[in-house]
Amino acid sequence: MIPVAIALTVGLGPLLLGLAGALRARRAGGPDTRAAIPWSWTLTLGSALLYTLAFNLTFFIQELFLVLPKAFLPGVRPTLFHNNHDWVGENPLTSLFQGTGALAIFVSGIAFGFLLHRRAVRSSTLRLFIIWMAYHSLFQSLPQVPWGALNTGGDVGVAMDYLGLGPTAKVACALASMALIPPAALWLARHLLGVAGDASELTTPGARTRAIFQVATLPALLAMPLIILFRVPRNLIEVLQPPAVAMIIGIVWAQAGAWCIAPVDGYSRTRVESIRYPLAAVVALLLVFHLVLRRGIPFY
Repeated sequence: MIPVAIALTVGLGPLLLGLAGALRARRAGGPDTRAAIPWSWTLTLGSALLYTLAFNLTFFIQELFLVLPKAFLPGVRPTLFHNNHDWVGENPLTSLFQGTGALAIFVSGIAFGFLLHRRAVRSSTLRLFIIWMAYHSLFQSLPQVPWGALNTGGDVGVAMDYLGLGPTAKVACALASMALIPPAALWLARHLLGVAGDASELTTPGARTRAIFQVATLPALLAMPLIILFRVPRNLIEVLQPPAVAMIIGIVWAQAGAWCIAPVDGYSRTRVESIRYPLAAVVALLLVFHLVLRRGIPFY
């Protein structure tokens, strides 16, 4: 059941939604991009840099909260790295605490989502960063539940077994997590459209589809090589799989459903005007990862 649900969530669902938008555009006489926002490479590159920053900060938060609970266990000596963690010694609770990383970033996603809901941030650059933090917090945590239900050796799978969850409970948890993916992606897409342009510029399905490609889909693709720089050295699967999964499960829904959602309005109309600060933040984090965290920080 879980593999079928994954196929529906990641593949068939967004495909049907995208086809519905294409058929609607065809009946209307082709894609309508009237009132489309002008293309801005500053927006696209700035979004790619903020996407990169958010992915790596979220992954770091996950590893940090995998380490911190273990640091309080008698006989356990954990070490934090830039792309992983490890520990020496054993304690029965280490299995349970393998689930604290996913839980921490899920809570982080709720917190950043609350900030977006309040619309208290006026800076477009900061708002876009918060959107991507909410995005990665949710889409790095939610997929770990079905994966944990299928793979008892994964972090969440180990925690599930410690809690004594049976097959039915695991399936229920997996289905619940996957059910959250489409609405979360489409809700965040509304905020991405709000950053991309004024609602008056995004009045047609074609304009909204183009805007999401500019502010989200293309930036996510451009960010992949940058994210890899943060994650090496590890084996190829561990380097590529987390960023690929986080990108695919959310971006496909945002792009496929852009035609039928309305942008969040009420933001200030200032747009991302410079990549200077996002670029400086990415470079600084990369240096911290490889010059400080890569050698490992012991928590004992």
